[in-house]
Amino acid sequence: MEQISWAPEHSAALREYVSRGMAFSQIVDTINSKFRTAYSRNAAIGRARRMGLGGPARLQTPPLSQLRPVELPEPRPAESRRVEFHRPRPLFGKIESIRLRCVEVEPRHLALTELEHGDCRYPYGGDSEGEAITFCGHPRRLGSSYCTPHFRLSRNPDLPRERTASTASVRVVEAA
Repeated sequence: MEQISWAPEHSAALREYVSRGMAFSQIVDTINSKFRTAYSRNAAIGRARRMGLGGPARLQTPPLSQLRPVELPEPRPAESRRVEFHRPRPLFGKIESIRLRCVEVEPRHLALTELEHGDCRYPYGGDSEGEAITFCGHPRRLGSSYCTPHFRLSRNPDLPRERTASTASVRVVEAA
C-alpha cells in the first residue's frame, strides 16, 4: 500500500470542503483539479477520519441518555410461529436389506491380507456388527476386480455392454 502524505494546504482544503457538507467524491474532484493531485475518494475519507472530521456519513450518534427506549411487540404464542412445509415429507420406514448371493461360485472366503494379485475381490459378510468380511478369491476377469460371475452380478445386465475397440485396419487414402 502506497503511503501518501497530504500537504498542509490540501488538508486545509479538505477541512473547508467537509465543513461545507460536500460529498467526498466532489471534494476529491475539487482538490485534484485545484492542486493537480491524484487523491482517491478513499484517501480523502481516511485523511478526514485521521483529522477527526468523521467518515462518509459524518453523523454523530446521540449520547445514550438521549435515546428513547424502543417498544417491543407482545410475543405471540409459539403455535403461530410453526413452520409449514410446502411439500409433504417422505416417510422413511425400516427396509430389510436384500442379501445378494452368486450361486455360480462357492467363495474361498479369503481375508484381505490373503488375497493375491489376480484374485476376485467380491466381498462377503460384514452385514452384522462384528462379522468378518471375506473375499471370493477365485481368479478374476481380465480388466476387472471380480471373477466373471461376480462381474455380471455387479453390473446391470439390461444396460448395453461397452463397445470394444475395432480391430479392423484402416487404410488412409489421399484425397485429390
